[in-house]
This record gives sequence, structure tokens and C-alpha cells, in this order.
Amino acid sequence: MKKTFEVLNIKCGGCAGTVKSKLKDRFPDIEVDLDSMPRKVSATIGSDEDEKYLLNTLKSLGYPEVNDDLGTIQSAMLKGKSFVSCAVGKLNKEKEN
Repeated sequence: MKKTFEVLNIKCGGCAGTVKSKLKDRFPDIEVDLDSMPRKVSATIGSDEDEKYLLNTLKSLGYPEVNDDLGTIQSAMLKGKSFVSCAVGKLNKEKEN
């Protein structure tokens, strides 16, 4: 079943590229909507385990779900992680071109 999650800290194509590259093996149909605010990530989810994996991976990259209960320090740390993930996505995109 296709599910959509609203996530924080995704700003550009570099961020979207990182999300897609990290999750494409398990979720080949993953999509990142850069036209919505907050940003939306969609994928076909087959089980609760798939959903947990997707959300945990997003969070580990610095892109938590909008409704995650984050403290100030954790929120700041995740923003920092998202900057790194974004930069990696931009570098990978340049390598492909």
C-alpha cells in the first residue's frame, strides 16, 4: 500500500537524492515531493516493519517525521545531519553528470 509521510529538513534535490539512494533498494518506487511544504516522502509499504525501517532511515539521515516529538537538542542535531545528507546527495548528483 502506498503511504505518504510528511518530513522535516528536506530542502532541495540533493536532500531528495540522498533519500532516494538510501531507500531505493527496499522501496524502488520511493518519491520525494519538493513542491509541498512540509515535504512528503511516499513509498509502497508492505508491513509495519517496512514503515519503521523507512522512518528510522529518514530520521538517521536528518529527516524526521513532522509529528516526531523532538527536543531542542535532538532537533538541532537532526538539522545538522540533514545538511550533511544534502551535501552528499549534491556530490553524488554531480558524479552522475
